[in-house]
Amino acid sequence: MEKPITPPNFIKSVIEEDLRTGKVKEVVTRFPPEPNGYLHIGHAKAIWINFSLGDEFGGRTNLRFDDTNPAKEDTEYVNSIQEDVKWLGYEWEEKHFASNYFDEMYKRAVLLIQKGKAYVDDQSADQIRETRGTLTEPGQNSPYRERSVEENFKLFEEMRAGKYQNGEKVLRAKIDMASGNINLRDPVIYRISHTEHHNTGGKWCIYPMYSYAHPLEDAIEGVTHSLCSLEFEDQRPLYDWVVAECEMEKVPHQYEFGRLNLAQTVTSKRKLKLLVDEKHVDGWDDPRMPTISGLRRRGYTPEAIRSFVYETGISKAYGVIDLQVLEHFAREDLKLQAPRTMAVIDPLKVVITNYPEGQVEMLEAENNTENPELGTRQIPFSREIYIEREDFMENPPSKYFRLFPGNEVRLKHAYFIKCNDVIKDADGHVTEIHCTYDIETKSGSGFTGRKVKGTIHWVEATQAVSAEFRLYEPLINAEDPEAVEEDGTEKTFLDQLNPNSLEIAHGFVEPNMKEAQSQDKFQFFRHGYFSVDPKLSKPGEPVFNRVVSLKSSFQLPKQ
Repeated sequence: MEKPITPPNFIKSVIEEDLRTGKVKEVVTRFPPEPNGYLHIGHAKAIWINFSLGDEFGGRTNLRFDDTNPAKEDTEYVNSIQEDVKWLGYEWEEKHFASNYFDEMYKRAVLLIQKGKAYVDDQSADQIRETRGTLTEPGQNSPYRERSVEENFKLFEEMRAGKYQNGEKVLRAKIDMASGNINLRDPVIYRISHTEHHNTGGKWCIYPMYSYAHPLEDAIEGVTHSLCSLEFEDQRPLYDWVVAECEMEKVPHQYEFGRLNLAQTVTSKRKLKLLVDEKHVDGWDDPRMPTISGLRRRGYTPEAIRSFVYETGISKAYGVIDLQVLEHFAREDLKLQAPRTMAVIDPLKVVITNYPEGQVEMLEAENNTENPELGTRQIPFSREIYIEREDFMENPPSKYFRLFPGNEVRLKHAYFIKCNDVIKDADGHVTEIHCTYDIETKSGSGFTGRKVKGTIHWVEATQAVSAEFRLYEPLINAEDPEAVEEDGTEKTFLDQLNPNSLEIAHGFVEPNMKEAQSQDKFQFFRHGYFSVDPKLSKPGEPVFNRVVSLKSSFQLPKQ
């Protein structure tokens, strides 16, 4: 049975009741990212919630760029956001930019001034912060709070005309400096910023603050259910105040859900940008990054990510989800679609001394035992092969069933081989091992003469394709890096960076992998699921990212 688009949740119940009572005729949601960075795994949940609920109730979902801060925004981010949303499998009804509404927002700000609900303040940002009060103490009124409507209007027009420098004046909403909700203590709704805007160019030198602009955008677009993460809950009274005092015709309502927090993962765009800017990672799409583009490059599929966010559900609860949950869905999605092949990541050469020199035979191997539809392939076998260095030990412990002097193992898809000699260099390092094979033990021949306890994988040496393997661990060691105290620097989480988050190995893959294409995915015997890196791979020189290891102890709870 196919899963419903969203599991039972409190937002769905609200929408059902709103439609039943006629409070809304059509459900309109929106995904409203600020284009100041790349989308991350937390955004995947917000995308899924907005688009899925819109679709589930026959409504529509818009994509809107909340581009009210030109100092941090860029068309690069606009383009990446659109690509990520489409890659995840969603199509927006309409595309909007908050900056397209700047004229309307300015008019509504003038309306607030005319109503005595906004004033121009000459205090600096530090002074405003110092007089804002605390959770237990009320704020202090600005000395400019009682300016006349005429003076405020004149000053606001002069702000727009570019008469003042950055930070010289702001426009504040006039609400209540003694409010128990700090967000209602005369918040700044416009600031001066002589900065070129990616969409409006140099038309404006004053820009609305997010908390003022966002509710107006929802109202202008006719959004019925404004869905956002829980940290915006305290801002809902300001959201409602702006919509009401600006006398918007359409009245949206805000609903908050618990954000997605992943263990050993930061999802603050400021922190992610810091990782990029300080070159701790190779860009926003580094496969260690929790960005959608990073997950895509690493080899995650949109289906796996959608299944993951579905499993996390929609609630108001705060929690940190183990990385193994995300990895579980990657394995579940890839296990039937990824061909299974052999790769040797840390190669050790094996010479089969009784195999005819110069002879190469082709062996048949299934591509996926769990999915016969993927068919079979031909792989070469000859006198010289590579095996994993860890699959041989000269002096093994008990219960070691791989290759060691005098022991016999099965080569996957091939023959039994027995180790006879060990070749070492001048320093005593093993450089090569010599074995013999038993021609009667060919895989698929029906041989039952004896059994061996170990099966190892291999790659034929003369036709092997050199490959690079990039093996990943979590980028951050802290279980909940978002909870690391930042003491005002926003850098303390960097102390938790994992120095072993990337290991690069060089080995070999089967010759049929030579033409592997960007984002092709495979299961390498015993190593895990891998994907061809779209940026680093070259024709005939593949680079593979490990998506996830092969097994995990994690299991979903039974329903």
